[in-house]
Amino acid sequence: MSDTIDPRALRDACGRFATGVTVITTTDENGDHGMTANAFMSVSLDPPLISISLDNGSRMLGKVRAAGRYAVNILAEGMENVALHFAGRPDPDLGALLEIKHGLPVVPGASVQLFADVAAEVPAGDHTLFIGRVREIDHAAGQAPLLFYSGRFQALRETA
Repeated sequence: MSDTIDPRALRDACGRFATGVTVITTTDENGDHGMTANAFMSVSLDPPLISISLDNGSRMLGKVRAAGRYAVNILAEGMENVALHFAGRPDPDLGALLEIKHGLPVVPGASVQLFADVAAEVPAGDHTLFIGRVREIDHAAGQAPLLFYSGRFQALRETA
């Protein structure tokens, strides 16, 4: 086995794993902040823990670290424009995209909003994992998730 894995090959391989699309949000003295991410997972049910993975070079890393809390907004089908906006392609037609709930900014219309306090920070190569203890959960019933697969947004399909 080779000790050298091409980063692009790993990215392409992991891109074959379908994920949901989230916007990670937090707030600090400079205002509210959001970033599109699909590096999110459930860690534990008891205690209730989730994790996000942030690039060590991202602006969001310092903001989450300073705030000590974050929200995960799981986007609903049809929210591609919101995902792109928070991925660095601002859409001025979207208007105000965040509202405050439980003291954190969130994306209105998201199918789920999880509110977490940072419980642990784990260095992991070129990323840092923020394990968060979930304090609140808000969700909208009946919304299908926005998916990301092979570099493109996708939607669930009904099967027989």
